[in-house]
Amino acid sequence: MPLKLEEIPRVPTITKEEFIQHYFKPQKPLVVERAVEHWPAISKWSLDYMSKVAGHKVVPLYDDRPVHHEDGFNEPHAEMKMTDYINLLKSEPTRYRIFLWNIFKEVPALQNDFDYPDFGLKLQKKLPMLFFGGRDSYTFMHYDIDLSNIFHFHFEGKKECILFPQSETKYLYKVPHSLITHESIDFSQPDLERWPSLRKANGYKTYLNHGEMLYMPEGYWHYMKYHLPGFSMSLRSWPKKPSNFAKGLYNVVVMRNFDVFMRKLQGQKWIEYKNLRAIQRTE
Repeated sequence: MPLKLEEIPRVPTITKEEFIQHYFKPQKPLVVERAVEHWPAISKWSLDYMSKVAGHKVVPLYDDRPVHHEDGFNEPHAEMKMTDYINLLKSEPTRYRIFLWNIFKEVPALQNDFDYPDFGLKLQKKLPMLFFGGRDSYTFMHYDIDLSNIFHFHFEGKKECILFPQSETKYLYKVPHSLITHESIDFSQPDLERWPSLRKANGYKTYLNHGEMLYMPEGYWHYMKYHLPGFSMSLRSWPKKPSNFAKGLYNVVVMRNFDVFMRKLQGQKWIEYKNLRAIQRTE
């Protein structure tokens, strides 16, 4: 039996009034297929273009290796020049990804290729982030530390997206003191005999193609898998629910620092304990 995943609604375009009323207020995800047709990025941005304008930059790379206590928070697993990385993406499958890279600080000219669309929410203009991935690379199921509303714009290739609202956390094998689910779960083909509580979870799915935008409401869990090499950009808006804002603040100030402290104190035993508790607390 597969996961219970509903197709995310799709619209060609949408007004900010319609978006606020039908998706933001009820906190429902949405794909807008032609949200930013006016952006120069829609016609310009490709892997080749990024290699041309940022090929000399050294970029941080991450893969899907199991979490280890010696890994720092968001510490990269490797580094490579952008042009070499993009050549790798185009030549063969690779697990290496770029995430949370503010390329606009490195290549300011890229800021001329897009603007901040008006969806009725104030966007954080200092935090546009790019994400790159090779064929079959993926992220662990996770939610963002600040529980922001996320507008995720995809470029080149094809990307699978699986989402769950926070209401389903109790079924997802969440790792305590962390933002991820148990790292052994492959959400694209989960083993429901090994992870039986996933049968109870109700989520959403979609595939993103070039130029399409996915809206992810506050604190939504998300798993991303690149079926073809490509990249995306996320724009963010602070959470509007006071409880989510408080939880995001707690995650940044308390949870993250506590987890770093325990890794130093207990080493890999802390990671193993958390993974075990993820199973015990869920089942």
